[in-house]
Formats: sequence, structure tokens, C-alpha cells
Amino acid sequence: MSGLKVVALAGGVGGAKLVDGLAQIVPAGKLTVVVNTGDDFEYLGMWVCPDLDTVCYTLAGIASPETGWGRSNETWRVFRELGRLGGPTWFRLGDQDIATHLERSRRLSQGHSLSQVTQAFCQAWGIDHTILPMSNSPISTQVDTAQGVLPFQDYFVRQKCQPEVRGFSFDGIEDSQPSPGSIEAIKEADFIVICPSNPWVSVDPILAVPTIRKHLITKCVIAVSPIIGGQAVKGPAAKMYQEMGIQPSAYAVAQHYRDLCAGFVIDQVDKGHETAIRELGIEPLVTSTLMKTRQDRQRLAEDVIAFGKQIC
Repeated sequence: MSGLKVVALAGGVGGAKLVDGLAQIVPAGKLTVVVNTGDDFEYLGMWVCPDLDTVCYTLAGIASPETGWGRSNETWRVFRELGRLGGPTWFRLGDQDIATHLERSRRLSQGHSLSQVTQAFCQAWGIDHTILPMSNSPISTQVDTAQGVLPFQDYFVRQKCQPEVRGFSFDGIEDSQPSPGSIEAIKEADFIVICPSNPWVSVDPILAVPTIRKHLITKCVIAVSPIIGGQAVKGPAAKMYQEMGIQPSAYAVAQHYRDLCAGFVIDQVDKGHETAIRELGIEPLVTSTLMKTRQDRQRLAEDVIAFGKQIC
């Protein structure tokens, strides 16, 4: 393991869980995580980065064990007072979480890049792996729905994923650049892991950043399905597939990544898709992919690493 370099693409709770598993077995300095920032938005005058924070809180061991996002042992005094004063409370932020967003916003206003702020936070939280935003440029995931185009957090949180989805776009993507160090990490990696994150809104924004996909195509890429038995473990991925006329399944996710992946990891309940995935030109690995405990995360990470050594 000592010489193995791995890059993980991640977003959301599922992505953060596998990143945590990888961080348990990949030595410090050998794991780089490129995180989706299409979910980032301004709220109450603060710049909020939900996926970056979920990955960092998880690696630091301070994420809420109940939700997988936000902080453990959180308090909500500011949120309650905000509501009493008539402020917007549709996006819940705990007191410790607010400190993260306040300090990030302060540093960004002083000219620091998002990468620099993230690196400083990782040092403060004792994270010894490299966590990179996909870009330092603001990129906003837009969800095309039957009710019109909605910014991602409006769709995801304010409207609880209820509007019917028709497609997605990423405002600002054309003028963006990969964050410093991300392309170098991809070039140097022994293989790339696409975590079990939502393909449409957690992974596709990363792949859409100019030049990232071009460099990934030259590498050995392994993806882990976020859909088990036709259902998303967490979040609206299966609902999104269904509403866009695609039967949600591990096979559908493999098709989504067919131009990138050398390997695809599916759960045992989806073993029936093994042959069809292989016919896409992708080597499947059947294992247990549900991560209920930290031990599950490490075991799945070990399976993914062993798979990468085998096929890459």
C-alpha cells in the first residue's frame, strides 16, 4: 500500500463514507479527494459548501452520526433565534456549522481561494489527506424540473426533492478551472475511485469541470454504485433516474459511467447485473456495498483497493 496513490471523486454522505474507509487504509499523503462544489451557495450572507464540509467533518470524526452531515453534538440556539426574528430557516445550520461558514466566508472575502481555506480547515481538524474542491470558481448546479429551473438547494432542501426532474446544468462550468493540484493528482494516481455518490448532481459536476474528464479517460477508473436493489441508499438518485425515463439500477449507473470505467462495484443483491455490466466492457466486482458502520467503510475500501490492484 505504501506506494499506492489514489484519487477519489466524492460528494454527499455516501461519498464521504467511502472516503472515510479509504482514509483508514491509504497512508497519509497518498489519498486525494476531489469534492463536488456544485451544491455550494450563499445563505444568510455566508458561503456554504455542503459536500466539502460533509467529507471533512466525516474524516475529522466530527460528523453527526445520526444524519451523516452536519456536526456531532450540535446545538441550535442561533437557528431558533433566527426563526423567532422572522429569518429564513429552511436550510438548517447548527451553531458549530455556522462557525465553519462564517470563517470560510471571512477568508474568501479577504482573497483566499476555496482550496486554501479548505486546506487550513483540514489542518485545524487534523485531516492528513488532501481534500480539494473540484474548482475554486463558483459553480451552481441547476435542476430542470416540471416547475421550472431550480438552484440545487432549493430543489433538494426547500422543496424536499419533490418536483419532477427533467435534467441538470451547471452554471459557471464553462469558465471554471480545476482546483490547483487536482489534475496533477489524477495524473499521478495509480487509479481513480468514483465514490457511491449521486451520479447526476454529485459526480457529473466534477466531470464537467473543463479538462477533468479528459485526464480521467487516460486513467484506470473504478466506480461504486450508489444504487442497491434499485434504490438509492440515501438521497434522490433513484427518483431522478425514474423521472428521466431510466429504470434505476446498478446497471443504469454503470451505463452512466461506461466511457470512463474499467471496473464497477455492485452489491450482492445486484449480482444479476454482473453479466450485463461486463458486456459494457466494464469489469464488475460483486461485494457488500452497504456501509452501516466504520468497519463496513473500511472493508468496502479494502475491496475497492484490491480490485484496483487486480484490474489496473
